Amino acid sequence: MTKQTTLTLTKADLIEEVLNVTELPRKESETIVETIFDSIIAALQKGEKIEIRGFGSFRTRERRGRVGRNPKTGEKVEVRAKKIPYFKPSKELKDFVNNAAAHSAAGDSQGG
Repeated sequence: MTKQTTLTLTKADLIEEVLNVTELPRKESETIVETIFDSIIAALQKGEKIEIRGFGSFRTRERRGRVGRNPKTGEKVEVRAKKIPYFKPSKELKDFVNNAAAHSAAGDSQGG
């Protein structure tokens, strides 16, 4: 049985990728990645939907208020209504992920 490691793609990795692909200076690559994230966040804060064809869409969902319980004391606690960000992957993204997983599993079953 092999131990499966989980790789995490970070914002620094994305900046590095922009740097490699565009050959722009690091500062400009950072600005590009930050601008994309800032634009998504600003749109969500305004209640707008962000749709990126072939990737997916971001929007907010409304969570109703409810009565919860404090896990330490068991005391009832009022949990206010709030908005949460939600991502819905596109069919193309799902297909890419599943095809990559199928290729990876086929490679693993063939011994490498």
